Amino acid sequence: MSATLNHPAAISPADYPTSRKFLIFSIMAFGMFLALIDIQIVAASLNDVQAGLSAGPDEISWVQTSYLIAELVMIPFSAFLAQALSTRWLFSASAALFTLSSIGCGLSWNIESMIFFRALQGFTGGAMVPTVFATGFAMFQGKQQAIIPAILGMVSVLAPTLGPTVGGVVTQVLDWRWIFFINILPGVLVATGAVMFIHVDKADFSMLKRIDWVHLFSMAVALGCLEYVLEEGPRKNWFSDPQIQISAWFSLVAFVLFLERSFYSKNPIVRLTPFRDPTFTFACLFNLVVGFGLYASTYLTPVFLGRIRDFNSLEIGTTVFVVGVGQFFSTIIAARLINRVDRRILITVGLSGFALSLWLTTAVTPYWGAEQFFWPQVVRGLFIMLCIVPSVNMALTAFQGPELRYASGLFNLMRNLGGAVGIATVNTWLQDWTRVHAARFGESLGQYGDHAQDVIGSLAQKIGHLTPDTAHALLMAKGLFGAKVAAQSLTLAFNDIFQVMAWMFIAALIMVPFCRK
Repeated sequence: MSATLNHPAAISPADYPTSRKFLIFSIMAFGMFLALIDIQIVAASLNDVQAGLSAGPDEISWVQTSYLIAELVMIPFSAFLAQALSTRWLFSASAALFTLSSIGCGLSWNIESMIFFRALQGFTGGAMVPTVFATGFAMFQGKQQAIIPAILGMVSVLAPTLGPTVGGVVTQVLDWRWIFFINILPGVLVATGAVMFIHVDKADFSMLKRIDWVHLFSMAVALGCLEYVLEEGPRKNWFSDPQIQISAWFSLVAFVLFLERSFYSKNPIVRLTPFRDPTFTFACLFNLVVGFGLYASTYLTPVFLGRIRDFNSLEIGTTVFVVGVGQFFSTIIAARLINRVDRRILITVGLSGFALSLWLTTAVTPYWGAEQFFWPQVVRGLFIMLCIVPSVNMALTAFQGPELRYASGLFNLMRNLGGAVGIATVNTWLQDWTRVHAARFGESLGQYGDHAQDVIGSLAQKIGHLTPDTAHALLMAKGLFGAKVAAQSLTLAFNDIFQVMAWMFIAALIMVPFCRK
């Protein structure tokens, strides 16, 4: 097997001493960790960011979504850039620009500037993710290569899972702006280390003159417009709004153009040839489902704790931290079993366990806190790596050379695409199903109005001990009753979403028998 990542003239990374290989790999893995932890680092601090920027509740989700969409565009593009610029300069430039955009996020003055810098942060950080996968599989061979999926898999899921915890602690101790400023020192170290040590291939700058800009532009428009439709659709009543109609049309046309350029361009920026391998295709579908479940569940839990329980950022962060503990032990188990057990068995156990963890959360009530979320999150952490590690192994072990780069980009694209669609979709479900449950409560209260009046009267009587104004006490009682109904409606919507996601993971099991042994 050729160990080069580019062309025959490239330096062979497989010839480096083991210590040098692990130094390079560590630098790149840490850069990947920075890029991935920032996806969810704002999750526990969304209320603080929203208040600090005077943003609306329908705008704040774009702080995460804009990052994901920009990262989606860069991930498949990075295979082309790595060959044109070399891994060394692409990775160092990505780390440096990621650091600068993090500073911009911390200095944001309104929600529009925050969304812009977050998109820039996601775009520049996105190149680090697939590059480390391709480099790791090219540098290591045999038993050493077998541990690469476990390490990178752990980073892939541990980083976004720890994001809310880190963000919550930093926000509570310092300020929400510091969740971006803390990237400065590690970003500088990664950029410097990349320049000094990552010499694994050579650049081919002539490729920059042959960029298919139509291909790149069509991919960006297709992904961006799709996400706009998913995010803004519920608020604008979907296709009854002209902007949603136009965005959906642009997304469809751009996607068709993207496919046309992928197949017929002389110099496509994204090659779809890895999909000729059925096992790679199934691995990408598994990654799509895992990305949906991982990012959506990591997003939903802090939202529930913030809206229903009124937890602060530190309380939210410490509540979701247990997922990372489970993932640590899951990584050790997956690394030991990957070469001993059929990958299809591992991924079956992983998908089933993840579905179980989601199902355990369908019993959530407005009184759930850290104690009630503990076991569902521990189970989720224990089984997630049994989904990730086999799928990485299935996706990348059959490729080498430039084809490995494109396979890595497409595979990582699927996870992040699943995450982007997942966050947008669960936001849509949350709004729609909350309204549905609120309407049902309204119907029930209409049928049993006497009971509702009795409850309101009882509340007004209790409040009457605090204020002599009877009318004011009655108004406060009605407000408290309405808040209770709203909380119950929102809680039931959370239950529905976790149940649907659990069934998604069960449905994914249908693909397992079709994978190559």
